Amino acid sequence: MTSAVRTRRFIVIGLLPALLLFSFFVIVPIIWSAYYGFFDWKGIGAAKFIGFENYSEIIHDEVFWRSLKNNMLVVVASVFGQVPIALVLALLLLKNNWLHKFIRTAVFMPMVLSSVVVGIIWGYIYHPEIGILNFLMDGLGLGAWKRQWLGDPDISMYSLMVPIIWNYIGPYLVMFIAALHNIPSEIDDAAKIDGAQGSRKLFSLTLPLIWDTIKVAVVLCISGSLKSFDLIYIMTGGGPAHSTELLASYMYNNTFAIYRFGYGSAVSTAIIIISLILVAGSQYLMKSKNR
Repeated sequence: MTSAVRTRRFIVIGLLPALLLFSFFVIVPIIWSAYYGFFDWKGIGAAKFIGFENYSEIIHDEVFWRSLKNNMLVVVASVFGQVPIALVLALLLLKNNWLHKFIRTAVFMPMVLSSVVVGIIWGYIYHPEIGILNFLMDGLGLGAWKRQWLGDPDISMYSLMVPIIWNYIGPYLVMFIAALHNIPSEIDDAAKIDGAQGSRKLFSLTLPLIWDTIKVAVVLCISGSLKSFDLIYIMTGGGPAHSTELLASYMYNNTFAIYRFGYGSAVSTAIIIISLILVAGSQYLMKSKNR
């Protein structure tokens, strides 16, 4: 037996326990959920096979399409909010200037707090009577701008995007800091000799070298945005009038609030399919851009 074969066997044996656990707790439930999407099931008792009726109902459900629209807004806000902000902050931290303590405190704070705590904090910030945001509006003489930030269906979804973006910048910041530190110092020295500085160095050297990390961040951002639930559930519960409903909260409400487990399973399967389509499309576009 060659050393290469022994190495591969050792890798397979080492990964096997994690793969089994992942299959049991992730892959099998996904398949099981897709299976129950073809049934009318209340969670208890017998399940009645109804074919594609749940999926047909999804297609004709206005609340589902509103949830999908809101989720697309979250995806766009996250990809063009979290990833660029994290990258800019990582570049600032790389210079180790006077901003680094403030940046680390402001960005990494949500990472040590639960989403429930973050949701409660922002709920008080947006509170129409005792919230700090409306208080600042009064203090700045902008009382006419005071709003029911989470109670107005026209702006509630946009209000939620701010805490959603802020809450998840930290992980991408860590990824970009690690990627920037992995750029060999010899490349920076060569760039200085060639006179590549500032934006020229950023777009011609730095970004191409960490492009794979950016692609991974975008994939994580899209998949994470499509399963956003905790902040929405804590701050608005999907209201008012479903104006902040997301696919995950829509699935949760149908499954555990009105006990339509079959329909909720169909919605969760639709979320997976939409997520795969968006991830594949984003990777194709970024691959073309890289070329």
